[in-house]
Amino acid sequence: MRILLTGATGYVGGCLLEELERRGLDVRCLVRRPEKLVGKTAATTEVMTGDATNLADLARACAGIDVAYWLVHSMESGVDFERADRLAAEQFAAAAVAGGVKRIVYLGGLGADDDRLSAHLRSRQEVGSILRASGLDVVEFRASIIVGAGSFSFDLVRTLVERLPVMICPAWLATPTQPIAIADVVAYLSAAIDLPPGAPRIFEIGGPDKVSYGAIMHEYARQRGLRRLMIPVPVLTPRLSSLWLKLVTPRYSKVGRKLIDGLKNPTVVTSDAARREFTIRPRDLRTAVREAAQHEDREFAGKRWADFADVEDLPHRYGGRHAGTRLVDHRHVVVAVAPAQAFAAIERIGGVNGWYACNWLWTLRGWMDRMIGGPGMSRGRRDAEKLHSGEALDCWRVEICDPPRRLRLAAEMKMPGRGWLEFEVVPRDGDVTIHQTAVFDPRGLGGLAYWYAIWPLHELVFRRMLAGIARAAVRG
Repeated sequence: MRILLTGATGYVGGCLLEELERRGLDVRCLVRRPEKLVGKTAATTEVMTGDATNLADLARACAGIDVAYWLVHSMESGVDFERADRLAAEQFAAAAVAGGVKRIVYLGGLGADDDRLSAHLRSRQEVGSILRASGLDVVEFRASIIVGAGSFSFDLVRTLVERLPVMICPAWLATPTQPIAIADVVAYLSAAIDLPPGAPRIFEIGGPDKVSYGAIMHEYARQRGLRRLMIPVPVLTPRLSSLWLKLVTPRYSKVGRKLIDGLKNPTVVTSDAARREFTIRPRDLRTAVREAAQHEDREFAGKRWADFADVEDLPHRYGGRHAGTRLVDHRHVVVAVAPAQAFAAIERIGGVNGWYACNWLWTLRGWMDRMIGGPGMSRGRRDAEKLHSGEALDCWRVEICDPPRRLRLAAEMKMPGRGWLEFEVVPRDGDVTIHQTAVFDPRGLGGLAYWYAIWPLHELVFRRMLAGIARAAVRG
């Protein structure tokens, strides 16, 4: 069976691609920027360069396809997204018919189909209608907020919780919704392949909990150990709420109004068709939130920050960069030595050898840490030359030691969040690049304040430390 996946570089599409490949299916991805999938697909997956709004590209992509997934929307593009999505859906439907596609699978949004729907939800349902009008076998899923690290709606919720100890809450936070875990959404989308042929069908999907957006925030805060005060007020209209959102979370300003308009509509499951047709039993909210955090930690454990630096070639700025909820201070230097020699200098860091720069500041930080119950810098290191995973190193714990490539230290000092310091050695044309990355997962507003307050020290200490490691590597 041949599968076409549009939106493979998006959040849901990326998760679905992993599942389709796990099943051993023959997948073709239509993407505008194929470099985003380099190293992320199976050898059997075809990555086709093209625009999902271009009829010729869609025609090429649909040729020889059995099941086509339509996971494309234009809400973040800044254009008239309703018109853009309408035209794209019409062209996709035409290309699917011409190409002999047997089934279209589409993910839309929950909400009563009436005049009170927001523009966002109205557009989502209009796209479904356009696809069904093609006469093909269309399976449409309608979901509310998807809980997962990378879901736009869920990331918005947790960003607000992380940054605001006290929230003036508009009425839409009391709107009932039925959140669903990303793993369950992917399970439904994948299972749609196996449905018997039939007329177009709509399945409303959601977890077992019918809750408000405020309740989702409370659950996330509870699992993060954060206390949050939410004060409901009736006067914050969607327009005022979007302005407030722009001040608090600028990252979401482009789609803030469009998204908040949709939050005023109840998004709960009213049909049991999905329960009758599928054996999938979605997770509850508590499990979904916990798994979102666990998945992010697993992805972080395998993250190669050297790759992050190469792909995200952005200017250095105050506070570093964002990678999900984490804040990243990345630096690198090129040294004309062998990888083993470069790593040997890294591996000697800490303890009696010192930290290559500003040792008095490290001593001061250790003394302050001891004052508040942390380990400080007094633990030193077991061996002056070699490190092993799991052992203590001053106020750090060696999490990964993989000579001559990678050393990751997890901070055990007292701080409002979790911190890591990582070094990677990457060979490059006879030289090596030493990557040094400090990563911080802030806990609430206090964690953010801590990171930005100590940033000037990072600029001083980490810059000099990397330079000291490079000099030590050259000396051998």
